[in-house]
Amino acid sequence: MKHMKIKIPKFSLVVMIGVSSAGKSSFAKKHFKKTEIVSSDECRAIISDDENDQTVTKDAFALLHYIIAKRLKNQRLTIVDATSVQTESRKSLINLARKYNYVAIAIVLDIPEQMCQDRHKVRQDRNFEDYVISKQYQDLKRSIKYLKSEGFRKVHILRSAETVDAITGIVRV
Repeated sequence: MKHMKIKIPKFSLVVMIGVSSAGKSSFAKKHFKKTEIVSSDECRAIISDDENDQTVTKDAFALLHYIIAKRLKNQRLTIVDATSVQTESRKSLINLARKYNYVAIAIVLDIPEQMCQDRHKVRQDRNFEDYVISKQYQDLKRSIKYLKSEGFRKVHILRSAETVDAITGIVRV
């Protein structure tokens, strides 16, 4: 597969979209500065010392949105590292982008469900059941075709691990 680059405007809110174990965090860490990435898992860890603690999800996402708003207000490129597979979870992100006159960009890791299940089984840092990934995958598949109409200016869909690996860089324009 040939090497590819993704172009994004400087004033973008980039939303990583994909099920758990699709490779969103790895992709973000490879292509963006650590300070540009706002992670729901890290927000959970800040609140509870445990990035897997689902009981603090509401507070973690309040913190996530707060940090995103502060970054956009200060004109910083911001990457959202969360599953974002449901329309409702993306709506507030689109609204933040609009509020600060940012372009909402979606980078979708639409990796086959079985690959995500296999990756999940070998992860030591996650402790949820397989049905969670199946549910996330169904949510992703149900909503992927509506991303543009939700308000994403550009949607990049990466449908295989090979395609993800072929991305050699993010070009800021």
